[in-house]
Amino acid sequence: MKQIIQDLKNGDTILEEVPVPVVKSGCVLIKTSKTLVSLGTERMLVEFGKANFLQKAKQQPDKVKMVLDKVKTDGLKPTLNAVFNKLGQPLPLGYCNVGEVVAVGKGVSEFKIGDRVASNGNHAEYVLVPKNLVAKIPDNVTDEEAAFTVIGSIGLQGIRLLKPTFGETIVVVGLGLIGLVTAELLKANGCNVIGFDYDSEKVKIAKEKGITAINPAEGTDQVKFVETFTKGIGADGVIITASSKSNDIIAQSAQMCRKLGRVILVGVIGLDISRADFYNKEISFQVSCSYGPGRYDEEYENKGIDYPIGYVRWTEKRNFDAVLNAISNGSLDVKPLITERIPLGDYNKIYGNMGTSKSIASILEYNQTEKPVSTVAIHKKSFEGNKGVIGIVGAGNFTSATILPSLKKLNADIKYIASSGGLSSTTMAKQYQIANSTTNYKEILTDADTDLVLITTKHNMHATMVLETMKANKSVFVEKPLALTKEELDEIIAEYNKRKVNVAVGFNRRFAPLAKQMKKALGNDNAPMNIIATMNAGFIPTDVWVHDMEIGGGRILGEACHYIDLCTYFAGSKVVAVCMNSMGINPEENTDNASILLKYENGTNAVINYFANGSKAYSKERVEIFSQERTLIMDNWRKLYGYGFKGFSKSSSKQDKGHFNQFDELISQQKKGGNPIIPFEEIVNTTKASFAAIESLKEGKWIEVK
Repeated sequence: MKQIIQDLKNGDTILEEVPVPVVKSGCVLIKTSKTLVSLGTERMLVEFGKANFLQKAKQQPDKVKMVLDKVKTDGLKPTLNAVFNKLGQPLPLGYCNVGEVVAVGKGVSEFKIGDRVASNGNHAEYVLVPKNLVAKIPDNVTDEEAAFTVIGSIGLQGIRLLKPTFGETIVVVGLGLIGLVTAELLKANGCNVIGFDYDSEKVKIAKEKGITAINPAEGTDQVKFVETFTKGIGADGVIITASSKSNDIIAQSAQMCRKLGRVILVGVIGLDISRADFYNKEISFQVSCSYGPGRYDEEYENKGIDYPIGYVRWTEKRNFDAVLNAISNGSLDVKPLITERIPLGDYNKIYGNMGTSKSIASILEYNQTEKPVSTVAIHKKSFEGNKGVIGIVGAGNFTSATILPSLKKLNADIKYIASSGGLSSTTMAKQYQIANSTTNYKEILTDADTDLVLITTKHNMHATMVLETMKANKSVFVEKPLALTKEELDEIIAEYNKRKVNVAVGFNRRFAPLAKQMKKALGNDNAPMNIIATMNAGFIPTDVWVHDMEIGGGRILGEACHYIDLCTYFAGSKVVAVCMNSMGINPEENTDNASILLKYENGTNAVINYFANGSKAYSKERVEIFSQERTLIMDNWRKLYGYGFKGFSKSSSKQDKGHFNQFDELISQQKKGGNPIIPFEEIVNTTKASFAAIESLKEGKWIEVK
């Protein structure tokens, strides 16, 4: 299928060929008929993509500070690699989609195949959208009209925050697409509406809709006009739908208001606010968030958990329905806003001149004739007879930034890369010379050439995919963790005992050059030691998926397991008991500020401090080992200090956490045979120890690892 994307690195807007998404639980797959181009929002994204690095930095000063902090801790080259990797990820454009439901995921009962629907899907021939971001289209509303649903909801949410009452005077600043829709909805709400815009054509359209519309370029003083119009009282409220860097708009909006007036920001403007403008009349100011309650809420949008209507009357989905109803009953007429209708293949007629376009609403038309496919061939290659042919399941940031660069250096044979949406896997396949991009990972499992599957998906999918890969008699490498529950682990152990296929987990730290140097310096005499390992992991907001115990399993299971394995590697022994304590008086099952105490068979004692409340300017990782009157200190995988060792006192290198060595050994083992890169028994022991840490926190005692 075809999809419009924005290349953030070179600024090109591209019509990309990608595999069609595979329907999944809680979602519907939609075959697109029309999409609406939001010229204001999409112009900003296109212009950002075309800007040079310095201009991009000026637009995002907060990101610049993060980059500088990372340079201090990780070094220049890893930081630049991370920045360029981020810019190399294309941005899908569009969020106003209309089409027909062609597949329905598990748990979706309100939609059926054949339904006409509006959603916030991208400009793509097929889109997969969670059910709470989809609304049915009334029979008397055309697809073109329905394409305004999401845009209308943005304006409607601004109105709901303003809470206008019948007869109030409301000013709309900026009569672009959202502004015109907002003004008409306010009029339908019984308000007196004043609109300002510097485009005479938009002012004309507003006037035709019965709105008092003014072009300030013709000499009208906006503040004085409102004062005169309201007989000296001032506007009851102002909704700003303009896009401008100027601070004048926010100042004028406050000056237009009466005492205790309200200002709602829907657009993007300069926000250097004068206290006096708001203080004297006690004016309230609020920023509107997109389509309404539920936006950016993982539970609502992606898990499909609705807010009770008695407590949250207007969610984003209900706003979608309200806009469609307004179009259906004639209180919102969007047809006069359509400036042009362009076939998808001629998309550059819109995107090629966005900077100068006077279009208000551009409609993209779709006419798919080819049968959708879940796998797209990117590079023609032959893999027949090769060993170590790889299929990658998961095309997220870690795959792009870390795994693929390592595999590229190794000239690895990669036949497939899979992602749920198809875009990220296609982008990576093109960049790293991968033969095929797919949205159906099961094609990898049935492919005769592929003998090694790398799984880099979200944590809740790991165990299931590992089991499927083992049952397909293929070797499997999975990014940590191996499993999230004891039941999942037991299934994997049983399958391993039955088939004896190679199973590896991405505990890469033990493969780091400095880790290998430390292991060599310590020797292999199995003497007990004391280990202190600290991960200054950094704060991650609580709504990020890794904190979700069902999806991510929490950061202890998902990340601290790295250091359990590393301590096991140094100790040369297995964990027999675990005790964990977390920060706070009432520790919970989920924490990312904890100390884990490990007891090993050979008497080694290890403490893992996993903290999320430290400064990002400090080293992210540090290991100290005390053994036989000797001490090793590793700082952030860049420096190593030795005390009490003959002929060794310090060493340094570029930051290397072992990913390259890990994949080098993995592919070599797959091709030549030999022992697994990490003994399966150690993988199981580490996984059980991480489970024991959580259990210890809940029960407040030591937990034996059996």
